[in-house]
Amino acid sequence: MTDSTASSLSGASDDRRPPLLEVHDLAKSFGGLRAVDHCSFQVQRGTITGLIGPNGAGKTTVFNLITGFIPPDSGRILLDGQDIGHLRPDQIFARGLCRTFQIPREHGTMSVLENLMLVPAGQSGEHWWKAMLCPGQVRAEESRNLEKAHEVLDYLQLTHVQHEYAANLSGGQKKLLEMGRMLMADPQIILLDEPAAGVNRTLLQSIISNIKALARDRGITFLLIEHDMNMVMSLCDPVIVMSDGRKLAEGNPESVRNNRAVLEAYLGGQYAAAAG
Repeated sequence: MTDSTASSLSGASDDRRPPLLEVHDLAKSFGGLRAVDHCSFQVQRGTITGLIGPNGAGKTTVFNLITGFIPPDSGRILLDGQDIGHLRPDQIFARGLCRTFQIPREHGTMSVLENLMLVPAGQSGEHWWKAMLCPGQVRAEESRNLEKAHEVLDYLQLTHVQHEYAANLSGGQKKLLEMGRMLMADPQIILLDEPAAGVNRTLLQSIISNIKALARDRGITFLLIEHDMNMVMSLCDPVIVMSDGRKLAEGNPESVRNNRAVLEAYLGGQYAAAAG
């Protein structure tokens, strides 16, 4: 990354500062279904926080509420101490909260490099009159974005597919591309929706390594939904468990691994047997 990008992403978490993300008494219903039922939790700066639970627990709805895709019925969502519950997705994105999706949403008919170049907001070239009247400004801006895109590709080891149509990438490469698009936005926090889904073990290790490095070296905070419990237990601390729209438990991997209600409901027999 460039020096300016690195400085904006670097720095260890400061325990004296408030949590980066706070969810307070969040609720959302769809007709008669209460998908999120007065759920509250916090995400501390610089952490890799896991959000687990069975299908229907409300995890993805919480992600959609945090990122502004749907409005909450009640409750508050704070990012860096500021209420973002009323903001549009693009406004939340501009404040440094980014997300990926379980099924990647790449622009398939554009190259990998072009997918990255689209991300930076407020590009001068988006306005035809600036392209005509200020071509030097547009070229300089595009040059900076191109340099940054190449640095991201190199960091994620995607340089060899930079000119490939995004639709032709493997599932794991698409997940890496999604992460690259987030890095182009200089995020404070990235919400990952099932990063391991559909990914072969080799590329999954690359994704895990990148998440660890970004949190450790650049201070990016992660909140991730994941059903791969081996990944969660080795990567995340703390782990938040949801059930029926509420927070059931929270703690470090060891405490969650030995929580009887969690073991029986979510982690399966292998962990229950180990704990017994």
